[in-house]
Amino acid sequence: MDVEIEVVGKGKARAKLDGRNPETADRFYKSLPLEGKAKLWLEEVYFIIPLELEYENQSPSAEKGDLSYWPPGAAFCIFYGESQPASPVNHIGKLKSNLELFNGLDPEDKIIIRKI
Repeated sequence: MDVEIEVVGKGKARAKLDGRNPETADRFYKSLPLEGKAKLWLEEVYFIIPLELEYENQSPSAEKGDLSYWPPGAAFCIFYGESQPASPVNHIGKLKSNLELFNGLDPEDKIIIRKI
């Protein structure tokens, strides 16, 4: 399941959803397109999405490029650097291109995620 992540006015990145948390990834994919305003925390960007899901195969850590869902805050997260989640997340995919796009985000940048 391939997706495009657009930061309006700044660029686009591509990502692939994977099977680490298949139910979470499937529900996320079926809910696309989604959009939100960027919130920044260390080297992570996130925003609230209209999905309320439970933990599946939760992970306390993240790798650069991970796309994740954070159940306590119903948030979609992009880990673009070395920072780690504040609490466990469900990893749902990986960025495949333009990881550097997320280094230049400003709070409240509009992000749109679409199926491709």
